[in-house]
Amino acid sequence: MSLIAVLPGDGIGPEVIAEAIRVLGAVGQQGGAASVELVQAPMGGCAIDETGTPLPRATLDLCVRADAVLLGAVGGPKWETLDGPLRPEAGLLGLRKGLGTFANLRPVAPHPRLIERAPIRPELLKDVDLVVVRELTGGIYFGSRGRDGDRAYDTCVYTVPEVERVVRLAFSMARKRRRHVTSIDKANVLDTSRLWREVATRIAREFGDVTLVHELVDAAAMHLIRRPSDYDVIVTENLFGDVLSDEASMLAGSIGMLPSASLGDGRRGLYEPIHGSAPDIAGRGIANPYGTISSVAMMLRYSLERDATARAIERAVAESIDAGFVPADLGGKSTTTECGTAVVDRLRG
Repeated sequence: MSLIAVLPGDGIGPEVIAEAIRVLGAVGQQGGAASVELVQAPMGGCAIDETGTPLPRATLDLCVRADAVLLGAVGGPKWETLDGPLRPEAGLLGLRKGLGTFANLRPVAPHPRLIERAPIRPELLKDVDLVVVRELTGGIYFGSRGRDGDRAYDTCVYTVPEVERVVRLAFSMARKRRRHVTSIDKANVLDTSRLWREVATRIAREFGDVTLVHELVDAAAMHLIRRPSDYDVIVTENLFGDVLSDEASMLAGSIGMLPSASLGDGRRGLYEPIHGSAPDIAGRGIANPYGTISSVAMMLRYSLERDATARAIERAVAESIDAGFVPADLGGKSTTTECGTAVVDRLRG
């Protein structure tokens, strides 16, 4: 039996997680998810309210024991005035570090029906199918930081092993796709980026059948919108990956559509939609659950090794959109529950 730690989190997190759980139940009834045990635990703002800390020790211990972790979203205005280590987002950083999930995978492939709803010209979105591989446990988010009077600092540090492992993972993915890696840095300015570029160039020699292209992050931000179909696998450091993957979500029409998987050396992973807690729409029943449901598919593929079931969920999401179940963030009128039910019905046949 596989143990899944479920962290609903804050804002719309519990709403979209509820639909993901229904989907897991549907594939389980079909024998596709085998036997899984779901155990819920607090994290983020709700954990602060309950325990005074965004990542309680019991929650982290559960996640370390689990075969996979499914997360909704964390944060909100209620906790924005707290000091850095006590903010909900600090719990997320601590969870990533505690699980050793050093690579975040964010696939982007627009659904044909939604291309017209994207804020990008439709002709630019033809044949877009890319993955952003973001380094997740190093860089400026984990460097020393502080305030000293009217001075503040955040330190970006990378080591050769940190870069090697995430770049090697990106190349391994590309080898199974279109054999093209774009490594994004700011090597014309930053020493950490110069190290990144040196390591990426060396790792590329291990993958002679995969093409490597280097791009500066400012140029990449433009090219991602001007010619997104040119990209296959993008690999970059933590901060750049955070920004660029959110930008890439617009290629799919809405940030609510995109899933993510955060992986380490083993099979265990952390799975979550890339959107935030969206407190402005929490409780209204209009949140887009497709990113979370698609994260379940990634969980089945990478942590539970059930690729056929993962593909069935992805197919059910696509068929639900084809059938007109489009949530509000994409200009539709379908509720969170209606979208979830559409996916469940198609899984059950």
